Amino acid sequence: MTGLGAATAPENVRALAGEVSVRALETEAARSVPRDLVRKIGATGAFHLFVPSSLGGRSVDPMTGCAIVEELSRADGSTGWTSMILNTTFFTCWLEPDVARAMLQTDPVLGMAGLFSPVGKTEPVGSDGAVRVTGRYPFNSGSPHATWFCEGAMVSADGGQPEWRFLFLPSADVEILDTWRVAGLRGTASHDVAIHGAVVPREYTANPVFEKAKHDEPHFRWSFFALLASLISGFPLGVARRSLDEFVALAEKRGRGAGEPLASEQVVQLEVARCEGQLRAARSSLFESLSSAWDTAVAGDNIDRSQRVAIRLAGSNAMRTAIDVVDTMFRLAGGKAIYDDSPLQRCWRDLHAGSSHIFFSNNHLSHIGRILMGQPADDWLM
Repeated sequence: MTGLGAATAPENVRALAGEVSVRALETEAARSVPRDLVRKIGATGAFHLFVPSSLGGRSVDPMTGCAIVEELSRADGSTGWTSMILNTTFFTCWLEPDVARAMLQTDPVLGMAGLFSPVGKTEPVGSDGAVRVTGRYPFNSGSPHATWFCEGAMVSADGGQPEWRFLFLPSADVEILDTWRVAGLRGTASHDVAIHGAVVPREYTANPVFEKAKHDEPHFRWSFFALLASLISGFPLGVARRSLDEFVALAEKRGRGAGEPLASEQVVQLEVARCEGQLRAARSSLFESLSSAWDTAVAGDNIDRSQRVAIRLAGSNAMRTAIDVVDTMFRLAGGKAIYDDSPLQRCWRDLHAGSSHIFFSNNHLSHIGRILMGQPADDWLM
């Protein structure tokens, strides 16, 4: 694969962070990250983080992947979220390598969008396992920038019991519906998409949750959801970090009325210290759990249940901690924070919108609790 720039690392992406931040209002107004900015980010390889080098990807470790999403989310929540979702290019690793390679060469800079919940309807076409899919799928973040879509459906092979499959379709087979008018993450273009009877060959379907990937790499000695967690958990860390940095800069210059700067108030000092400590602890917990699991996978072993639980728990804690941080910074900033040009209000809106993702739901957290207390629980969610 050609077209990718220098090796992807947080510092390479950081070079774009200033432009990402400056153009955040443009991103919000367009309800999508500008096309040229997406291509600049994509040229670093930032949408192919977990794709193996054999398929032209970056194959970075999960800690680096998390840090890259964190860095982009610090610059702008919508851009960070969009970049994280476009990394679902790694779902192609459950397809035969030749099929995946051809897909990824469609446009090596851009990524993949979709919703893997099985909401589509399918019917068999011919005798080779192909299906015709029809349906409407919400929450396709980054949809204008996706060269392929990955959408879920129940598929019945040879008249047997229906099974959950991810269906991979080129963007030409997908109609993007202009539905994304929301309070937070406004710039993610997370539109509904409609599929009108597109035919998907069997070799363009997979189930990464229950099937083994077609590559023997450390990433795929993790579970599907643990690997996904390493990307999505970078989002709350980045947004919360931005809110803290913005407030500290504001507090040094502004006070209440004609009074002393906010930074001189003890209650402000205490809250900043508390939030800084909690955010650092949440980040350390996440990266410790990722690093431990990565060491296991590099050694040639599958990560175990306790490691998967630790990753999911740390990801959930990162979001809950981040919510506390942005709520506190937004409250302390007072009326100045409510204006559109304040990154603090954008951090507040974006993080609360992101927290509604099913990955951070109480259902998933309670599932972790059941495991921690020795109660019966399905492993596949981990």
